[in-house]
Formats: sequence, structure tokens, C-alpha cells
Amino acid sequence: MNSTHNLRQLLQRPGMLVVPGIYDCISAQLAERAGFEMVFTSGFGISASTLGRPDYGFLTATEMLYSVGRIAQSVQIPVVADIDTGYGNPLNVIRTVTDAVQQGIAGVILEDQEWPKKCGHFQGKRVIPAEEHIQKIRAAVQARGESGLVIVGRTDARAPLGLPEAIRRGRAYYEAGADIVFIEAPQSVEELQEIAAAFPDVPLFANAIEGGKTPVLSAQELETLGYKIAVYALSGLFAATKAIEDCFQYLRQHQTTNGFDNLVNFQQFEQIIDVPKYRELEQKFSEFNE
Repeated sequence: MNSTHNLRQLLQRPGMLVVPGIYDCISAQLAERAGFEMVFTSGFGISASTLGRPDYGFLTATEMLYSVGRIAQSVQIPVVADIDTGYGNPLNVIRTVTDAVQQGIAGVILEDQEWPKKCGHFQGKRVIPAEEHIQKIRAAVQARGESGLVIVGRTDARAPLGLPEAIRRGRAYYEAGADIVFIEAPQSVEELQEIAAAFPDVPLFANAIEGGKTPVLSAQELETLGYKIAVYALSGLFAATKAIEDCFQYLRQHQTTNGFDNLVNFQQFEQIIDVPKYRELEQKFSEFNE
């Protein structure tokens, strides 16, 4: 069974889906090893880790698809990819979605910001007219064909246009063919409740970012409100950043890593990237040269 069908089965199953945000193959593999059933690629994290720049639309479609395609190939669980605005008009969306399907991506998030976009928790976001994004959603639906690709319709209208308009857009995107509605950056628990009340029969996506605009609730709290997917989009990136910073500060101060315990060793890392499998393959094919 392919990853899109696996994802659709997860969405149909009762209960909340707790999803970590990942930004490279290692973080995806660690999420899989931890037992998560799906992952979400963070555009913020990919921009930071590959370019060292903020999520200001610096990544091109080619760079994003290269990154998320490699991530999808590195794990067996479904990957939902952040594809920003689709990188242009509906025709560009068709190209982007077609490529995502070919790379084995199980779901995509398509947002209604103007390009170049910004992180959903940054200031100064601007959105395109809702009617334009409706056409992008319809184009994505056409492009996915019979693949089963899950489409997340995201709106960033809360900040520039207010919550009622964001809710109106979310409903319109769902009616246009999105499978899941994602209203980015509600600013209180009351707003989270209002969104859930407006979509009683629609799968809802909540984005928890430590230090962001939205209160960080537990998955159980979000499920009680009426959400289906709780994504902790940057928790892994923030944790890795803290761990690397601590390691390098320790090394700078002590001129050694002896005594620094918050790391895996060489043999443990070999297991994460599946070195034993490749050693076995190497041995298998070396037999023919003997």
C-alpha cells in the first residue's frame, strides 16, 4: 500500500494524529524510529537548515521539492510536504503537485499568501484574493489525479484580514477540494475554539510553535477542542539547535567532548542511518569478485 493510502487510512481512523515537524532525512528517520506514523516537512526548518536563512520565500520550488523528495524516500511513513504557495499560478501548482506525487509525497500544504511568502508566525504577511487560491486548490485536485494525495488548504488571513475572513476562506478551500483545513496562527485558545466550532465535520490542522503566536496546547487538549492533526512544527529543529549549541560551547570551553553526554556515539548513529543493511549489501556483491 502506498503512502497516500496509508495517510488517508490514518485520517479516517478515530482519534488525534500527533505529528512532528522535520526538516531533513535524519530528523525524519528519528521520527519514524520514535514511532510516529507520519511526519510534516517544515519549510521554516528546511530554509534554516539548507540556506541558513529565515522562511521569507528564499527557497525555490526546485530546492523545496529536492529536499522533500529525499525526505520521502528516506522513510516508510507518509510525508506531508509544505509546498508554500505552489510557486505561482494554478499552472505552476499543477507542475508542483505533479512532481510531489511522482516523488512519493503523501500530502501537501498549499497556502494563500502572496509570493514571496513568510513564516506563518512572522509579521507583515499578505494574502492573495480567496478566489485565486480556490483556483489553486482546484488545480491541485486535478493534478493529483488518482494518486490519493492529501491536500491541506491553508489560509494565513487571520493576521491581515481577521479571524472571520480566515474561517470563510477555510470553508471555501474545503469546498474547492481540500481534504484538511489549516487556519494558521490563531492567537488565543478562544480563537482555536471558534475555528473548531466553525468546522464540526472537517478535519482540522493545528500548528504548535514554541514562542509563536498560537498557544501551545497538548494534543489531548486540541482533540477535545475538535482538531484532528496536532503538528509540532519546529520542536525538533529547536531541540537540535539547542543540542548543537551546547555541544559546541562545551567543545570550545573544554577543548574536548569528553564529559559531554548529550550525544549519540558512532555506533549508535550507524544504526540510525542503517549502516548494517549497506554492509550486508556490500558483502553480498563483493562475493562475486572473489
